[in-house]
Amino acid sequence: MKKRARRRRLLVGGAAIAAGLAVGVALGLFGRFGDVIQELTLPLRHEDIIRQQAKEKDVDAALIAAVIYAESKFDDRTSSAGARGLMQITPQAAKDIERHSGGTSFELGDLADPEINIRYGTYLLRELLDRYEGDEVAALAAYNAGPGNVDRWGGSDLTVGAIPFPETRAYVESVLEKRRAYRGKYAKELGY
Repeated sequence: MKKRARRRRLLVGGAAIAAGLAVGVALGLFGRFGDVIQELTLPLRHEDIIRQQAKEKDVDAALIAAVIYAESKFDDRTSSAGARGLMQITPQAAKDIERHSGGTSFELGDLADPEINIRYGTYLLRELLDRYEGDEVAALAAYNAGPGNVDRWGGSDLTVGAIPFPETRAYVESVLEKRRAYRGKYAKELGY
């Protein structure tokens, strides 16, 4: 009798331990699964650089992250047009930014450096926001399609629906949507 009771307690205790481990493993897997899903759908890297540039250039950190997402999904790359890095800066834009910002030693390979690329991309965003009197739709459309096009489309009076290039319209909509998502998911990391 005592053996049977003891065996029963061991089985019940073992089952409880096994159930606890199973719950712990499941929670761990789901937690990591959630992290993997978030990394695929809304990645964030270089948040220290983004925060620093946002503060230095008075540009919304979530907007910077959303532009990086739209341009490269946080993956350093070179486009068929020669735009480089996380924020897809063209060599000509980089040379112009360097000249206007007082730089003297830019090399094309510098655009692969996340700090330089984010700094130049944020400089360009700030410049476009200033040009279009803070109008984010016009600034983002210009980031994608160039200021000349945006000027022809109405400049700082531009609305998303009035953007005639479907690709640029989708780009602006996507960046604005992702900015809301970055603010919600990464408020702490982006300094809100």
